[in-house]
Amino acid sequence: MAFSETGATGPDTTARRRSPEEMVPSRYALRIGEIDVLVVSDGVLPLPTTMLAHNAEPSVRAAWLDEMFLPPDAFDWPLNAVLVRSGGQTILIDAGLGLDPDLHLPRAGQLVMRLEAAGIDLGCVTDVVLTHMHMDHIGGLLVDGVKDRLNPDLRIHVAAAEVAFWDAPDFSHTAMPSGFPDALRSAAKRFTREYRSALRPFAEEHEVAPGVVVHRTGGHTPGHSVVRLASGKDRLTFAGDAVFPVGFEQPDWHNGFEHDPEEAARVRVRLLRELAETGEWLVATHLPFPSVGRVAREGEAFRWVPAFWDY
Repeated sequence: MAFSETGATGPDTTARRRSPEEMVPSRYALRIGEIDVLVVSDGVLPLPTTMLAHNAEPSVRAAWLDEMFLPPDAFDWPLNAVLVRSGGQTILIDAGLGLDPDLHLPRAGQLVMRLEAAGIDLGCVTDVVLTHMHMDHIGGLLVDGVKDRLNPDLRIHVAAAEVAFWDAPDFSHTAMPSGFPDALRSAAKRFTREYRSALRPFAEEHEVAPGVVVHRTGGHTPGHSVVRLASGKDRLTFAGDAVFPVGFEQPDWHNGFEHDPEEAARVRVRLLRELAETGEWLVATHLPFPSVGRVAREGEAFRWVPAFWDY
């Protein structure tokens, strides 16, 4: 059964009564062959523009922001997660920010509410795939009461290298805002403690469900992964944090949250080249919602081609 505009299998008036109506779109459904896909916005979080490209000259970075009509000091980073149905399994790819009051990010952490508004029962999720274990990808599972509502047989797929990294994470090459390293360490440690029995670590590649394969890329974090969907002639890649808005025109610019920024840039260029050649759909965590589009070559760089919304 395909995702509908109002729910997983049709209108869910109970979910609508539970959650306030919103004046902005927060979910977008599409099909990849026989695979149902629902992109869900977890909200936005404001971050300083300096960490967007901390290896770029300030004047060059400022010029890019100006050309994009973005504010010079801070702007809102989108947060997207994806729900997939394939072969009788319901798979949540990343889990959003959750709630961390110490960081004062009230417009993020909306995933659970928005899944409910779409008529999605958390208990129907059979699998979770984590692109990596940064707080904005695992935090939704740490919200009070969420674990009790999940399927007791839930399987959480994450690269073994990612789990190992967070035993003693290295932040020496990052350029994060104050407070984030401690928050990331704390969230990853708590997540591993609470969900250890559900973890299904993989080495390099793992098929989660028919046509749903997760691949470790490294770079952003040692175990960072992308998820490839394939059914019939249709293809879609969920790139996690391998791609950021600036990464098309300036793929060599380093993001402050990258633990190995030089490798992250190499991963980004390889992935964008592949997507430009295949023409398949791209969705990523921090591209503007619904983050569905394709990649085109633009000389030695790339160009983002957003999808026309299909109603």
